[in-house]
Amino acid sequence: MPAQDTAPRSLIGLFVMLASEVLMALGETENPATGERLRELPHAAALIDLLTLLREKTEGHRSVEETKTLEDLIYDLQLRYVAAVKSSR
Repeated sequence: MPAQDTAPRSLIGLFVMLASEVLMALGETENPATGERLRELPHAAALIDLLTLLREKTEGHRSVEETKTLEDLIYDLQLRYVAAVKSSR
């Protein structure tokens, strides 16, 4: 039987985890497992799309704090993605 995780689960935690993955895919942070920085723009775009889907599917079911966090993350990540695409040309 797997060990039970005692950390509280939250939507904000999920949003931040996905945002961290986007930053790794944009090459802005190192992969903690490998220490490498890789730019994988299609993966970053897919993760941003996933956050957008979560925004749509959880509409009306989020707290004010969850909504603000999600909106801020999506906005910031989209700007970073556009900058990464422009710099890769």
